[in-house]
Amino acid sequence: MHIPKWIVKDVQVAKNHKLLLTFIDGKKGIFDFLPQLHKPIYEKLKNEDFFSTAHVEDGTVVWDDETDIAPEYLYENS
Repeated sequence: MHIPKWIVKDVQVAKNHKLLLTFIDGKKGIFDFLPQLHKPIYEKLKNEDFFSTAHVEDGTVVWDDETDIAPEYLYENS
């Protein structure tokens, strides 16, 4: 069975809307979320307290209200 390399294993929130990511294949990267904040779906994430609730669920990053982002996009852009 092939497991995709882009599955998120760990996320830590850094200042200025950045995510420190670790993927299942061992890759580590920083994803800058600022360019995404103009999209209506991510409006709530402008609040840094809410943004800081990011956690890993089902192999990607999610927030308390179940807002998420595609893990493939995180992998390619971190």
